[in-house]
Amino acid sequence: MKNLKDILYQVAVETIYGSTDVSVMSVEIDSRKVTDKSVFVALTGVITDGHKFIPSVIEKGAIAILCEQAPENIQEGITYIVVNDTKEALAIIADNFYDNPSQKLKLVGVTGTNGKTTVATLLFDQFKRAGYKVGLLSTVKVVIDNKEYPATHTTPDSITINRYLNLMVESGVTHCFMEVSSHGIHQKRTSGLHFTGGVFTNLTHDHLDYHETFAAYRDVKKIFFDQLPKSAFALVNIDDKNGAVMLQNTAAKQFTYALKTVADYKAKILENQFNGLLLTINNNEVWSKLIGTFNAYNLLAIFATADILGMEPLENLRLLSVLESVSGRFQHFISESGITAIVDYAHTPDALKNVLGTINTIRTHNEQVITVVGCGGDRDKAKRPKMGHIASELSNQVIFTSDNPRSEDPEVIIKDMVVGVEPQNSKKTLSIVDREQAIKTASKLAVHGDILLIAGKGHETYQEINGVRTEFDDFKILKETLKELQK
Repeated sequence: MKNLKDILYQVAVETIYGSTDVSVMSVEIDSRKVTDKSVFVALTGVITDGHKFIPSVIEKGAIAILCEQAPENIQEGITYIVVNDTKEALAIIADNFYDNPSQKLKLVGVTGTNGKTTVATLLFDQFKRAGYKVGLLSTVKVVIDNKEYPATHTTPDSITINRYLNLMVESGVTHCFMEVSSHGIHQKRTSGLHFTGGVFTNLTHDHLDYHETFAAYRDVKKIFFDQLPKSAFALVNIDDKNGAVMLQNTAAKQFTYALKTVADYKAKILENQFNGLLLTINNNEVWSKLIGTFNAYNLLAIFATADILGMEPLENLRLLSVLESVSGRFQHFISESGITAIVDYAHTPDALKNVLGTINTIRTHNEQVITVVGCGGDRDKAKRPKMGHIASELSNQVIFTSDNPRSEDPEVIIKDMVVGVEPQNSKKTLSIVDREQAIKTASKLAVHGDILLIAGKGHETYQEINGVRTEFDDFKILKETLKELQK
């Protein structure tokens, strides 16, 4: 139980109706979860406006309402706190309600278009292997030491973040690695948090359905670094021109990493094969099980972050060499008949280009590259023809299929992808709406030595069609199909 005036500390309040000297049991943004002595925060969203639910939450027992506009009928015995921005206020209140947990551990945020999940997850693995109690807040899962929780958003709401961070503190966690999405930054979900450091991976075409322009998307990412305190570090990929932009106004101590340019942390690829990477990192040789240039960047970001956080360099390199691929990130196996099967969560043009570019760098060109790829529904439509172009340009055979169509017609999504296919590549393409059938067809087409790439959903082990989710694991289906075909 908390006192209302205490959790309002540092909130920019415009008007208060009623007393702030009252006890509160919980802070809620979902009207369905409101119980006796809850504080209800009326968020204004794209779809719903929390202000509409104020009468119903009072009936359920809400003792205080945080809102941007006070209702016409002020009810006696209820405290109304009017603020300019409920999202910003929520972040501060949630932080206060859980006794500022982000200040009691080392919280590192990882942002960028590609590599967030890999870098955050493998940093978790790296520090866990080093003997630390560690936390993870990622797209795929939330982990508190050894306990795992399912994740619903790349960056959860402020209450959820602080609740998990508080559980981490109570469990003795010392380091937490967190994916920070552009949506999360824009919706102020990270505003009240104290970060020890921030990592920038790269910036490419994504989420323009939400941000509308690339400049707006970039500027939202930049806000995260602008808000880092002087005590924090900012580590950026300086090979990406947007890396320098992230550093422009940050008060944090600045570090850079790169493969191509001069940087504080420098790596060079010596060997790039299907069984792994041989790298030099700051002139030290290290072998990794991970594959591809994009993973060389991820590994370098992990090494640099661990180094900045004080991990001994040789231990850092040793642990780096035993890290394994994250689920849905260039997961691969070789079938009985010698087909190289790869599953990758490539859902942006750049990610797909990276994966296929890696395959084409390593392959002998005596084999076929067969790609199965889809695009998600209710997401950025502008990237679909680009992904169609990349897949058809860099593969010998492409099967366009459904991903997670959500509320959209999968056939329409596929047509949007096909638009990007140039005439000379059209003979390479097939369209099969049913994703399982697409994977089975690709498996039938593949012969000894061929490379089979299933791209799109990756870590999402379900398919969502018209609001209904059914179990669907790309890796599992691919493995079972090749086994059934005795390939």
